[in-house]
Amino acid sequence: MTPTDEAAAPRIAIVTGGARGIGAAIARRLAADGLVVAVLDLEEAACAGTVDAIRAAGGAAMAIGADVSDEAGVVAAVDRVVSGLGVPTVLINNAGITRDNLLHKMTVSDWDAVGAVHLRGCFLMCRETQRHMVPARFGRIVNLSSVSALGNRGQANYSAAKAGVQGLTKTLAVELGRFGITVNAIAPGFIDTDMTAATAARMGMDFEEVKRRGAEQIPVGRVGQPEDIAHLASYLVSEGSGFVSGQVVYAAGGPTG
Repeated sequence: MTPTDEAAAPRIAIVTGGARGIGAAIARRLAADGLVVAVLDLEEAACAGTVDAIRAAGGAAMAIGADVSDEAGVVAAVDRVVSGLGVPTVLINNAGITRDNLLHKMTVSDWDAVGAVHLRGCFLMCRETQRHMVPARFGRIVNLSSVSALGNRGQANYSAAKAGVQGLTKTLAVELGRFGITVNAIAPGFIDTDMTAATAARMGMDFEEVKRRGAEQIPVGRVGQPEDIAHLASYLVSEGSGFVSGQVVYAAGGPTG
């Protein structure tokens, strides 16, 4: 393969938590941008909808089942991407869970589970994919944080994990920048997803009413959609974002932080 052919070859992206919500929207957007996408979630079968949508639109994708908090599982998943698609130089760390509760009711298992997926999973995926990005002298890593990193009642575990993701992002940007790898974080605000709907349900609240009230507090006058985050991720993984690294971008419809 000539250098020109290599430059023209589509980049390979891994999107964790890609079965639904923000992850699915990002996977579809990156595929529309011309990237080949490995859609990764806990259960491979759950990725079928996202993969089918990408292929139906003319893109290329494959489904991967893996627990991002499991070291051996992450190594095996990335190896599958390399053998099935090629060397991944784009990583979106979106996988996440919630186990909300007030501090005095929060169990150690709830604390550990959230930290394992959000923070340990982000670390493991970054560590494994950078092994391929460094020799390629190019990489784009985008980690999903949250406005909850600034503190949110009933989410001590989630808030701490998302704040940790921001610290990890900034440190990796310093370590990996010399290899042409940028590392940034997106911190979404109120996004209309199944996860936020489930949170409302657990609180016994009508989700449509929650969205209406939320929109009243957001300067742009609406809640966010998964596609809003996908558009931002598209820029952060592009060739043109090479001078943007170590940043936490709050996508919340107004000033935050």
